[in-house]
Amino acid sequence: MKRVSQLTAALMLSGLAHMVFAAELPAQMTLSNLQAQQGVAIDTRPSAFYNGWPQTVHGVGGHEPAALNLSAGWLSVMNDEQLQQWATRHSITPDSLIALYGKNDETKAVKQRLAKLGYSHITLLADALQQPARLQKMAHFEQLVYPQWLHDLIQNKAVAAQPAGEVKIIEAAWGAPKQYLLSHIPGADYIDTNDIESEPLWNKVSDDKLKALLAKHGIRHDTTVIMYGRDVYAAARVAQILLYAGVKDVRLLDGGWQSWSDAGLPVERGLPGEVKPAADFGAPFPGQPQLMLDTEQARGLLGRKDASLVSIRSWPEFIGTTSGYSYIKPKGEIAGARWGHAGSDSTHMEDFHNPDGTMRSADDIAAMWKSWNITPDQQVAFYCGTGWRASETFMYARAMGWQNVGVYDGGWYEWSSNPHNPVVAGERKPL
Repeated sequence: MKRVSQLTAALMLSGLAHMVFAAELPAQMTLSNLQAQQGVAIDTRPSAFYNGWPQTVHGVGGHEPAALNLSAGWLSVMNDEQLQQWATRHSITPDSLIALYGKNDETKAVKQRLAKLGYSHITLLADALQQPARLQKMAHFEQLVYPQWLHDLIQNKAVAAQPAGEVKIIEAAWGAPKQYLLSHIPGADYIDTNDIESEPLWNKVSDDKLKALLAKHGIRHDTTVIMYGRDVYAAARVAQILLYAGVKDVRLLDGGWQSWSDAGLPVERGLPGEVKPAADFGAPFPGQPQLMLDTEQARGLLGRKDASLVSIRSWPEFIGTTSGYSYIKPKGEIAGARWGHAGSDSTHMEDFHNPDGTMRSADDIAAMWKSWNITPDQQVAFYCGTGWRASETFMYARAMGWQNVGVYDGGWYEWSSNPHNPVVAGERKPL
């Protein structure tokens, strides 16, 4: 392998490496050499493999230490401005040394797009994915499944992270199953979110009603439930409530229905198939009541360094410019809450998504939360307007391995309905 010369190394230390680097750059570089030169590794594979899913049933998944994920599959939905924003957000400049890894076509596509923006110090990572012991992965990557894995599972093929018991695939959405009837994942059941939430505040239904609903759909505590939705947070809302109930293995299709559609996998039309009701839940109910907080429990997290009540609302909602909802009139935020980010408005979650709608990297999310003093050693409860966005972030935090997380079910809707609850508005900084 061609080595970087001593002259180049000296120039790098003096900040003048860019003058000769292009001529000296080897076609490949080991991770240790890359790290010695303070370069950045970029994983060009789909986020599922970056997160930890093995690419073969008995393989080892994960990414190289400190590697960033820029999937080649995202490039078709990223314009140059968005790609530049991604690079800037990760402190990558045109002078940065970059080593790519992934399939040949993936690294080639990413290199071409970066080069177009003026990033010329690009090589390949020679020893990528060759030392399983050093690979890093999300603590519970298996809780976010990807389309091909789910398709293989449906086809009764051997898969990594094989579910232990009976598997049910369920689509969740608000209202009648209009889109579901036109096309859905083969064998999927359907849950209307109206059946797991109740007016006037859209909190979860009573435990008795929830238990009856799960029995109707044949769900026991030992059933593996894989949720998906046209909106990821609709599926996450149901998933979080299933975990509260005590279902042990609940997973989300990362990126939701769109990821399945983008993969070009088979679909079905029509009504759900007949479901055999479950005779009993088979375990105490609810199994994890600590996952759902009421108002007094949420209030108890305020003003503590060892706890965070986290608003998953857009910045305009957080500072009180808008309530975010036509049916929620009060504007403002819970006094003492920390901002956990969300998206551009109450129906988007861009801050948590890759360009293809899958979950943004765990490191990115953790850094975003840390800037608002939200850390994994705390007791953390997420909330939004009525629970949907909060449930999505709950599912991500759970996949990231955060131990003590829950959802404040009532959220801003319930808190703001009581004029005695403290509220704040206006621009502010992390507490």
